Amino acid sequence: MYRLSALYPHKRAFITGAASGLGRALCEQLALDRWHIGMCDIDRKGLEEIAQRVENHGGKAFVYELDVADPAQYAQVAEDFLQQAGGIDLLVNNAGISGYVGKMETAPVPDWQWIVGINQMGVVYGCHFFVPTMKKQQSGYILNIASAAGFVNPPNMAGYNVTKAAVISLSESLFTELKPFGVHVSVSMTTFFRTNIMQHSRGNPEMVKQGQKMVQGSNVDAAAMAKQLLNACGQKRFYLLFPFQSRLLFQLKRLSPAFFRWLVGVVTRDKMQR
Repeated sequence: MYRLSALYPHKRAFITGAASGLGRALCEQLALDRWHIGMCDIDRKGLEEIAQRVENHGGKAFVYELDVADPAQYAQVAEDFLQQAGGIDLLVNNAGISGYVGKMETAPVPDWQWIVGINQMGVVYGCHFFVPTMKKQQSGYILNIASAAGFVNPPNMAGYNVTKAAVISLSESLFTELKPFGVHVSVSMTTFFRTNIMQHSRGNPEMVKQGQKMVQGSNVDAAAMAKQLLNACGQKRFYLLFPFQSRLLFQLKRLSPAFFRWLVGVVTRDKMQR
């Protein structure tokens, strides 16, 4: 059993981007501890598949086809889940896309609005609609899925970097705001692990292809990452830096920001010249 399950015996979770990748893996892991899970995604078929696996593992599934960038739709879904589950113990703001890959100035404005709507505002909406209940309960846990890109800021990924940096900043703000109410916050800042986050990427085809290769070439899969994150949440750690490359980069930037920026420039020089 995960320690998180012992900390929240009602075991009620709401997870966005649940149909695949990390979201799906988190649902499967929590189902083994018999959590009641609200699962949302735009992929209805994928949701139905993971819902069946959750039920087979002993959990209870609440399925919602949801675009997290739509606040009106999100409000209705959140209200329904809270009524059905009787509250919420764990909110995982996981839904995300890589967005436009390429030079910042070549990204069309609609593509900026697209990625901000999902990666940034989707997290804001999740917190907005569920935090009041957590504060009223005087308990709850929020896990925001950001990325090491939010502090590394590699070139040709401006939209992704900006939105993930916003998630880190929001998490830091909420950590202090919610602590007096017994609500804990963690933010995941991982480097690459195997998911399908690049499946909807737009922009420079060669850069998209390289990004997909890097993601799929990782030796860490979504299931392993889900286990690490849940274990870290059980310890109520704030910054979740996995695997070790993420911790190394985070500490290096803190210790020597100027050297860190120089290093990013050297490592990514070929990408910047394209």
